[in-house]
Amino acid sequence: MIERKVLDVQASSIMFGLCILWGLQQVILKMAAPDISSLMQVALRSGLSALMVYPLIKLAEGNSLWSKEYLYPGLAVAVLFAAEFFMLAQAIRFTSASHTVVLLYTAPIFVALGLHWKLPSERLSVLQWCGIFIAFLGIVVTFIGRDGSSLHDLSQMLFGDFLALLAGILWAATTVAIRLSKLSDAPATQTLFYQLAGGFVLLFPLTFILGQASIHWTALAIGSLIFHSVAISFASYLIWFWLLKSYLASRLGVFSFLTPLFGMLFGVLLLNERIEMNFIIGTVMVMTGVLVVSLQGWLKPKYSNT
Repeated sequence: MIERKVLDVQASSIMFGLCILWGLQQVILKMAAPDISSLMQVALRSGLSALMVYPLIKLAEGNSLWSKEYLYPGLAVAVLFAAEFFMLAQAIRFTSASHTVVLLYTAPIFVALGLHWKLPSERLSVLQWCGIFIAFLGIVVTFIGRDGSSLHDLSQMLFGDFLALLAGILWAATTVAIRLSKLSDAPATQTLFYQLAGGFVLLFPLTFILGQASIHWTALAIGSLIFHSVAISFASYLIWFWLLKSYLASRLGVFSFLTPLFGMLFGVLLLNERIEMNFIIGTVMVMTGVLVVSLQGWLKPKYSNT
């Protein structure tokens, strides 16, 4: 077994850069939406990235990309992946990018809950249950106490927030499905290919069905597709998987919590979004809860040895 390393300067710098890129995702989607719908953006980026990932897949001798033991769970995670990004693309239409990225990153809470019921080794401790309670209370706070908007605008934003939260739940469901299936032993490129290819096959037709297929080939639309296809769905995901194989996941996970903060920052700077005080308070509560749940695996052995 490969021994994972603690984070060094190189890994920390890379993770910091990844968090900046991931924080930009929803902001760029929303910026380019007038020229190319968010749904079309995620559909095309999935297809283009799948083409780039496919040549990199290296399977063990005797294994096949299309064998039933991998293909069936691969189809399942493809459907979940497509559903997640469908919800995400629709959320962007109704709410701010800042709200979307924060609620999307509630996923670790739902992963912890899902694995708690399925794997004895993933049972939640009392401290983690407290973290989950804080996070869910934070979610409630983000949804209440808003003013200064018309009833129509408020209902649209709440609907978008709800879709973003659903996207986070679906992201968690995808992670749990991978963890509990044969895909947990598969190369990362294989799992990523199933998700990307499935996302394109399922989402691209939906853009026409829902009337979101029109594209104005502006510099912003083309730049967004390049950014999401190359920088996000291809390069950043592969770098993330490489980091997971080389470094301790718990240490890397802590860095990922910078992503919602960058998302909120970019939303304010690039889209002039207004962040309500209740949402800031709720975000702090959510991130605190997620940190408590995620850091448990690191804190427990650390303090048990002292």
